[in-house]
Order: sequence, then structure tokens, then C-alpha cells
Amino acid sequence: MVFPRSTRRSGAFSVLAVALLLAAACVPRYGFAGGGLPSHIRTLAIQPFDNETPTPEIQKELLDAMRRELQPRLGVRDAPMERADGLVRGVVRTYDADVPVGFSSNPAQAVTSRRRLQIVLDVQIVDQTNGKTLWEKKGLRAEGDYAERDEAGGRREAIKRIVNDIVEGAQSQW
Repeated sequence: MVFPRSTRRSGAFSVLAVALLLAAACVPRYGFAGGGLPSHIRTLAIQPFDNETPTPEIQKELLDAMRRELQPRLGVRDAPMERADGLVRGVVRTYDADVPVGFSSNPAQAVTSRRRLQIVLDVQIVDQTNGKTLWEKKGLRAEGDYAERDEAGGRREAIKRIVNDIVEGAQSQW
């Protein structure tokens, strides 16, 4: 008995589909379970970092950026410290906004065209259910380059890097 060509093709397709399903069932599953915060950490409180620098705006800007970015990226909700499963706290140790990076090519001008801002802080994420430190980094340093007279732009860039480093640190807990 001779089958039409289209029937042979659909039969071969069915055999191939079944073979792929069986092969997929034998492959070990890989996922991101186990990384990041423990599964019982569903809420996170972010404390304003202690500020040991003469720059008062760094504390508020850092807190705002962490509240905006940490919770959605770590898959947790915001909560007050008394009811939160986890707690983020830290200390801003240094804030140096006057590190020259690039200089003007005009020898008559002694002004730099680019500057670098450096922020160094200590950060800790604590499991409040048992008091255990989940992640800690002392001396976390971030830099942000900025044009002359745009220190706020450099600060935003450095804070963005700090938040990324905290998220990566929390997610690296395998």
C-alpha cells in the first residue's frame, strides 16, 4: 500500500515530535531556583543608610533609588521594618566628587572637561526571621563620570551602579 506524500510527512513529523518530547523529559531541568533571596523572604524593608559624608542628598537619593529598583528586581514587596521578612541597611562611608578624568586640550584653559564621582559604602541584607546575614559587602565602591558642573548626573550614575551591585549580590546566593 502506498501512502500519499503528505501522509508520510505528517507521520514522520509525529515520530519526530514524540522523540523530541521523550528527549526533553530525560534532560535535567535547569532554573534559577535557589539563587537570590530565600523563598520565605517576600517583603523587604530598606532603611536609610547612615551617612558619614558631608553630602546630605546622597542618603535620600540612594534610598529612593533602592526603593524603586530593589523590590521589583528581587521579587519582593515593600514593608515597614517591623513586619518585613528582610532588611537592607548600610553606611555611606565616602563621597568624593572631584576626581579629574579628562582634561581640556586647550593649553590656555586649566579646566577639566570630565570628572569622576566615587561613592563607597557598606551594605547588608539581613533575614529578620532568624537574624542571619544573607549578603554583605563592605567597601562597595561605585563611580559615575560626569561633565563639568553636573555632579548630580555623576551621582545618579554611581547610585545606579550601587543598586545593580546590590541586586547582583543578593541574586548570587546559590
